[in-house]
Amino acid sequence: MKKNDLKTRDDVFKLVSSFYDKVRKDDTLGPFFDKIDDWDEHLDRLTTFWESSLFLKTKYYGDPLKAHVKADDEHENAISEFHFGIWLNLWHQTIDELFEGDFAENAKRRARKMGTFLYLKIFEARQNIAK
Repeated sequence: MKKNDLKTRDDVFKLVSSFYDKVRKDDTLGPFFDKIDDWDEHLDRLTTFWESSLFLKTKYYGDPLKAHVKADDEHENAISEFHFGIWLNLWHQTIDELFEGDFAENAKRRARKMGTFLYLKIFEARQNIAK
Protein backbone atom coordinates (compact mmCIF):
# COMPACT_ATOMS: atom_id res chain seq x y z
CA MET A 1 0.00 0.00 0.00
CA LYS A 2 1.39 3.37 -1.01
CA LYS A 3 1.70 5.89 1.78
CA ASN A 4 1.57 9.63 1.33
CA ASP A 5 4.39 11.99 2.13
CA LEU A 6 4.21 14.58 4.89
CA LYS A 7 2.50 17.57 3.29
CA THR A 8 0.39 19.46 5.81
CA ARG A 9 0.26 20.51 9.44
CA ASP A 10 -2.33 17.77 9.97
CA ASP A 11 0.18 15.22 8.65
CA VAL A 12 2.84 16.53 11.01
CA PHE A 13 0.39 16.42 13.92
CA LYS A 14 -0.45 12.81 13.07
CA LEU A 15 3.25 11.95 13.08
CA VAL A 16 4.03 13.83 16.29
CA SER A 17 1.03 12.54 18.23
CA SER A 18 1.54 8.92 17.07
CA PHE A 19 5.22 9.15 17.96
CA TYR A 20 4.61 10.54 21.44
CA ASP A 21 1.99 7.85 22.10
CA LYS A 22 4.86 5.38 21.67
CA VAL A 23 7.31 7.46 23.68
CA ARG A 24 4.94 7.79 26.63
CA LYS A 25 4.40 4.01 26.70
CA ASP A 26 8.11 3.24 26.46
CA ASP A 27 9.55 2.04 29.78
CA THR A 28 12.84 3.88 29.20
CA LEU A 29 11.63 7.17 27.71
CA GLY A 30 8.21 7.51 29.29
CA PRO A 31 9.41 8.69 32.72
CA PHE A 32 11.15 11.70 31.15
CA PHE A 33 7.77 12.96 29.99
CA ASP A 34 5.78 12.41 33.20
CA LYS A 35 6.01 16.07 34.22
CA ILE A 36 4.15 17.33 31.14
CA ASP A 37 0.74 18.41 32.36
CA ASP A 38 -0.87 19.70 29.18
CA TRP A 39 -0.26 17.21 26.40
CA ASP A 40 -2.54 19.04 23.97
CA GLU A 41 -0.37 22.15 24.28
CA HIS A 42 2.83 20.11 24.13
CA LEU A 43 1.77 18.28 20.96
CA ASP A 44 0.70 21.54 19.36
CA ARG A 45 4.09 23.11 20.17
CA LEU A 46 5.97 20.10 18.81
CA THR A 47 3.81 20.07 15.69
CA THR A 48 4.74 23.71 15.11
CA PHE A 49 8.41 22.88 15.67
CA TRP A 50 8.41 20.04 13.14
CA GLU A 51 6.23 21.94 10.67
CA SER A 52 8.73 24.78 10.82
CA SER A 53 11.66 22.42 10.46
CA LEU A 54 10.22 20.48 7.54
CA PHE A 55 8.28 23.03 5.53
CA LEU A 56 10.11 26.25 6.46
CA LYS A 57 6.88 28.23 6.27
CA THR A 58 6.01 28.68 9.93
CA LYS A 59 8.07 30.15 12.73
CA TYR A 60 8.76 28.22 15.90
CA TYR A 61 9.27 30.23 19.08
CA GLY A 62 10.78 28.13 21.78
CA ASP A 63 14.01 26.72 23.12
CA PRO A 64 14.22 22.93 22.74
CA LEU A 65 17.75 22.90 24.12
CA LYS A 66 16.71 24.61 27.34
CA ALA A 67 13.82 22.16 27.76
CA HIS A 68 16.10 19.15 27.28
CA VAL A 69 18.82 20.45 29.59
CA LYS A 70 16.14 21.06 32.23
CA ALA A 71 14.74 17.54 31.80
CA ASP A 72 18.25 16.11 32.12
CA ASP A 73 18.83 18.12 35.29
CA GLU A 74 15.49 17.02 36.75
CA HIS A 75 16.48 13.40 36.14
CA GLU A 76 19.93 13.73 37.75
CA ASN A 77 21.81 13.92 34.43
CA ALA A 78 20.47 10.54 33.38
CA ILE A 79 19.85 11.27 29.70
CA SER A 80 22.32 9.35 27.58
CA GLU A 81 22.96 8.46 23.96
CA PHE A 82 20.96 5.30 24.68
CA HIS A 83 17.83 7.42 25.25
CA PHE A 84 18.40 9.36 22.05
CA GLY A 85 18.86 6.06 20.20
CA ILE A 86 15.49 4.78 21.40
CA TRP A 87 13.92 8.15 20.59
CA LEU A 88 15.34 8.09 17.06
CA ASN A 89 14.32 4.48 16.46
CA LEU A 90 10.74 5.22 17.54
CA TRP A 91 10.70 8.33 15.33
CA HIS A 92 11.87 6.35 12.29
CA GLN A 93 9.44 3.53 13.05
CA THR A 94 6.52 5.96 13.28
CA ILE A 95 7.44 7.69 10.03
CA ASP A 96 7.82 4.36 8.23
CA GLU A 97 4.40 3.21 9.49
CA LEU A 98 2.61 6.36 8.35
CA PHE A 99 4.48 8.12 5.54
CA GLU A 100 6.94 7.81 2.70
CA GLY A 101 8.55 10.36 0.43
CA ASP A 102 11.02 13.23 0.46
CA PHE A 103 9.62 15.06 3.48
CA ALA A 104 9.40 11.80 5.44
CA GLU A 105 13.06 11.08 4.70
CA ASN A 106 13.97 14.66 5.58
CA ALA A 107 12.18 14.24 8.93
CA LYS A 108 14.43 11.27 9.64
CA ARG A 109 17.59 13.18 8.71
CA ARG A 110 16.61 16.21 10.76
CA ALA A 111 15.82 14.06 13.79
CA ARG A 112 19.22 12.36 13.54
CA LYS A 113 20.99 15.72 13.44
CA MET A 114 18.83 17.17 16.18
CA GLY A 115 19.37 14.19 18.47
CA THR A 116 23.13 14.45 18.07
CA PHE A 117 23.09 18.22 18.63
CA LEU A 118 20.85 18.00 21.72
CA TYR A 119 22.88 15.22 23.31
CA LEU A 120 26.16 17.08 22.77
CA LYS A 121 24.66 20.29 24.17
CA ILE A 122 23.23 18.46 27.20
CA PHE A 123 26.66 16.99 27.87
CA GLU A 124 28.23 20.43 27.43
CA ALA A 125 25.72 21.96 29.87
CA ARG A 126 26.68 19.35 32.48
CA GLN A 127 30.32 20.35 32.11
CA ASN A 128 29.48 24.04 32.53
CA ILE A 129 27.48 23.34 35.68
CA ALA A 130 30.35 21.28 37.13
CA LYS A 131 32.78 24.21 36.80
